Amino acid sequence: MAFKVGEVSRLTRLSVRALHHYDSIGLVKPSGRSASGYRLYTERDLERLQEVSFYRALELSLEDIVRALADPASDRRRVLLAQRALLEQRLEKTRAVLALLDDTLRAFDGERTMTTEEMFGAFDPTEYEEEAEARWGDTEAYRISQERTKRYGAADWAAMKAEAATILDDFATLAAEEVPATDDRAADVAERHRLHLYRWFYPTSREHHAALGRMYVADPRFAANYDQRRAGLAVYVRDAILTNALR
Repeated sequence: MAFKVGEVSRLTRLSVRALHHYDSIGLVKPSGRSASGYRLYTERDLERLQEVSFYRALELSLEDIVRALADPASDRRRVLLAQRALLEQRLEKTRAVLALLDDTLRAFDGERTMTTEEMFGAFDPTEYEEEAEARWGDTEAYRISQERTKRYGAADWAAMKAEAATILDDFATLAAEEVPATDDRAADVAERHRLHLYRWFYPTSREHHAALGRMYVADPRFAANYDQRRAGLAVYVRDAILTNALR
């Protein structure tokens, strides 16, 4: 059975543009074409799309996924088992952090004491090193941001914050209306967000923007900032940013 690109988009909830991009970079190429030249996907193509979706759930970059699936002799069951193992590791990390959070709350309420070693036992300090370096480290982007912001006066900061608030409101509105993060409307707001960073702080490529989107979910401080506006908004923003990066 062959599926047209629109049908695949509906089944997978990936935008048609994302599917076209997957085709152009060799990630998921449709096995056939109709007489009119339209892409036609087979069941095997959908299986590969599912593999890609599992890797995306692990937050691998598209370039890394291309490399992971490059072996034509790759065994699908082995790949699925490897993906499951990685997700299990992530689940274990999450459970460890939740347990530490519960212990910290009990210590805060005077129900127990914690050693300094226990306070940081569940954290891997290198896990988000690359994003932290891109955001805060001694990089060209950081230098440019410092140079720009030190010249801002009260009116500049007020304008920047108003613009940021409008973008946040637009993300929240789309999420409330259940517009998929893969929709062009969400991607358009994500592009406004990227250009906002570009104009006010530092040059922001789509690749860098996608890394920031992942950090907005991974870093509890950023996630809380979005999710206090609307539950799940951090994930929605990350996915919209990824959709925009793929356009």
